[in-house]
Amino acid sequence: MSIRSIRLLSRVAVLAFFSSLAEAQSLPAPSRTVFKCEEGGRIVYSDSPCLGAKKIDVEPTRGVSSLSGKERVGNDVQREVFEERLAEAVRPLSGMNPKQYEVFSRRMKLTSAAQRECQHLDRQIPPLEQTEAQASGQDFAAAQRRLFGLRSRFRELGC
Repeated sequence: MSIRSIRLLSRVAVLAFFSSLAEAQSLPAPSRTVFKCEEGGRIVYSDSPCLGAKKIDVEPTRGVSSLSGKERVGNDVQREVFEERLAEAVRPLSGMNPKQYEVFSRRMKLTSAAQRECQHLDRQIPPLEQTEAQASGQDFAAAQRRLFGLRSRFRELGC
């Protein structure tokens, strides 16, 4: 074997190692909930809740169309579209729309205790958001603190 072949094999081995390392790391699911926060007089948008945050639901783009009119989508978007189609296919059996199915699938990886806590938080957060919207004074501040705590726990659990 020549030195050139050995160098090529070593580069391939290094690339394979880093590829497997990247696949082994699990990134958290991308959040479609964005929080609008005011910090030091500036408006900041984040996927992490803050005290007094306004919740904003966003829908990410799904590919780029070039000037030729061809649509280019990445693997992540292709996977997402596949999962949505799968959810629609099993909808008569599951009774879940694609969004509900995605939440169900993501939570299947959690422990049963975490799943129960996520369901509990699902029931607590919306009424508290309404309470915050209608409250004033000390009730408003208390609702904001409570909501911040629940949203933080929701994010910690990976709900």
